[in-house]
Amino acid sequence: MLKPIKNSQQYEDALAKVYILMQKDIKQDSQESDELEILSILIKEYENIHFQVPKPNPIEAIRFRLDQMNMSESELSDILGYRSRKSEILSGSRKLNLSMIRKLTEKLRIPAEVLIQAY
Repeated sequence: MLKPIKNSQQYEDALAKVYILMQKDIKQDSQESDELEILSILIKEYENIHFQVPKPNPIEAIRFRLDQMNMSESELSDILGYRSRKSEILSGSRKLNLSMIRKLTEKLRIPAEVLIQAY
């Protein structure tokens, strides 16, 4: 019977069981496939609580996303509306406002929760 993962030993045991199940040729909608899916959900929940990944700095997220999308910083000026704003934002001398966050979320698909953080 599957139970919630409450400690590191149970977590390690669940990982080992998932590894074993993934080595098999499991048929869809079988008891083993259901077990694998449920264990994966339990492991993910445990990791979300105990191994949280911090959200990136908003400026780092913007730079990273520009790089991912092969966009230049001048294209960021087009999104924000002013060339000077781009420089001020990337240097950290100006904070993002709500309008900028909306535009960046729409155009660069950066989650608003990343952009609204204090930095």
